[in-house]
Amino acid sequence: MWKRLLIAVAIGWAAYSAWEKRSVQHGVGVIASRTPQQELINGVPAFELNGYRITPLATYDIEARLLASEHYRIGREADLSPIDFGVGWGRMSDEAVLKQIDIGQSNRFMHWRVQEFPIPQREIETSAANMHLIPADSAIARQLDKMRVGQIVRLRGQLVRADAADGWHWTSSLSRDDTGSGACELFYVEQASAQ
Repeated sequence: MWKRLLIAVAIGWAAYSAWEKRSVQHGVGVIASRTPQQELINGVPAFELNGYRITPLATYDIEARLLASEHYRIGREADLSPIDFGVGWGRMSDEAVLKQIDIGQSNRFMHWRVQEFPIPQREIETSAANMHLIPADSAIARQLDKMRVGQIVRLRGQLVRADAADGWHWTSSLSRDDTGSGACELFYVEQASAQ
């Protein structure tokens, strides 16, 4: 009897977790029109976080549609950034466009695939980003963890470089026009909200 009860509880918990993380639908139309706002900064002192030296490179403010998210628990990068967000703005926030693009994340990259391009390839590349998120504290980490694909997320903080004592480093992209390895934002998130 206990075994059946435990199985029922496990199934119930899995169903609730899936329901809680379900994708948000908005209908046709651009829902996040503003391009990310970035301002280079100089002279802001570096700080220590989880044994790494964090150097601020630019302020960053983004409002975008959450296209995909992936949690990481293994690997050196997970010490700093336990979650990646794939986000889109402009026509990459429009469900009419997104339903024609298969988007996913793995191994710290956002991947997409199309049968036919609903918008030009370059627009897809420059209106979406994969961001490695470094929560400023546990409250921000909890907020990020609750965000659901499809929501409009608003994140503010700093693009940064992380350095370890053994010479390892991880540096944010400072451009929205680059693609491939090194094109992701390493984002120290100080404010986070979603709708």
